[in-house]
Amino acid sequence: MVRLCVNIDHIATLRQARGGIEPDPVVAAGICELAGCAGIVVHLREDRRHIQERDLYLLKEVIKTKLNLEMSINPSIVDVALDLKPDCATLVPERRRELTTEGGLDVLRKRKELAKVIERLRKAGIQVSLFIDAQIEQVKASQQVGAEIVELHTGRYANASAKEQRQELEKLRMAKERAREQGLRVSAGHGLNYQNVWAVARIEGIEELNIGHSIISRAVLVGLERAVKEMKEIISSARE
Repeated sequence: MVRLCVNIDHIATLRQARGGIEPDPVVAAGICELAGCAGIVVHLREDRRHIQERDLYLLKEVIKTKLNLEMSINPSIVDVALDLKPDCATLVPERRRELTTEGGLDVLRKRKELAKVIERLRKAGIQVSLFIDAQIEQVKASQQVGAEIVELHTGRYANASAKEQRQELEKLRMAKERAREQGLRVSAGHGLNYQNVWAVARIEGIEELNIGHSIISRAVLVGLERAVKEMKEIISSARE
């Protein structure tokens, strides 16, 4: 069964909008776990637009599933990760003015820098995942630089027309197959919602789906526990 991990960044976005203490992403993480999610995902951005260091260390103490830290390879962020020791570190590209992560890492171009960071993280006992586009050459490079997991960027699928979505799904399947052949574990995420997640969840060999914005948006209307459970039900039905 494919596992659901919930990105709670936008709980912190709402908090930061008023500069107060509510809503607390740590409390939100507990609700997500009680609703049955398999892990909590947070992105510590260089500009600290949502998640703060305080959140990270409290999450590490209180969550019962696993903590996946999305991060750039900025040295200061790497230092935080090495001190925090999350269960998994997912290396992502990061641009200062982007609203959200716009695409996968160019592992081919950043091979040397990534290899050094990955080695440091793995020596600290942290699993390392690379957020990449569904391209065979990026999968191959990810294995070469020492990653254990690849997270396939599903944004192009999510934003495509119905006809193009079939093509994007095939790219995801092919990238997943190559990753598994090379001994890599596979997750996927970005832009997945209650309407489009089913087809991705059907792909055998994808172990986890990392979903944030659509769940938090749904939670505003129906509550966080229900939003997580509804997403889990859709994902579970895809493998039945």
